[in-house]
Amino acid sequence: MTYTGDVEVGGPADVRELPALTISKLAVSEMANNAYLLRCTATGEGLLIDAAAEPAALLELIGDGGVRTVVTTHGHWDHHRALPEVVAATGADTVAHPADTGDLPVPVTRPVEHGDTVRVGEQTLEVIHLRGHTPGSIALVWRGGDAGTHVFTGDSLFPGGVGNTQKDPARFASLVDDVEERLFGTLPDETWVYPGHGKDTTIGTERPHLGEWRERGW
Repeated sequence: MTYTGDVEVGGPADVRELPALTISKLAVSEMANNAYLLRCTATGEGLLIDAAAEPAALLELIGDGGVRTVVTTHGHWDHHRALPEVVAATGADTVAHPADTGDLPVPVTRPVEHGDTVRVGEQTLEVIHLRGHTPGSIALVWRGGDAGTHVFTGDSLFPGGVGNTQKDPARFASLVDDVEERLFGTLPDETWVYPGHGKDTTIGTERPHLGEWRERGW
């Protein structure tokens, strides 16, 4: 495997070719947001996670294959600035949690709740609601069989900790509890984590540090 997940703004996408799904990671904007293009290898259908910025770069990534769906992991402005242009160019359905839909610049055609699923071709992504970074933050889990388990966490889980909760103890407790229960409590250690900014990690790498995160409060 040559995929590392290490991408830079202005640089090429890093592409992970798995038997059922191709995952392309691209960094965009001054915030170094990660956008992920998932394409079913059997059908060619595409799904984009976070149309964060730089619509021209995202549309080049999408290419002639198009996308049927754009999922927004949460309502913060830096994760959906290119959403209007991408949706206008592709006609894609828009997916987000209802608690954050009011912050998005386009209507959400499919609101999703915890435990719902989103399809990309023949593959199924499970919606995990992680409350705290924003009220409607979601992660997407793909259980790829022999290709392993993969989770796209938006800004709820990064290498070294959970997402920013603005030093609000209640929000932090909510997020760290959800991450412990709904990610660490259900996903195996080898699960690959694709965050909304920066480098990738695994559940097993982060699991031993949960107590440290709780103690420091962020």
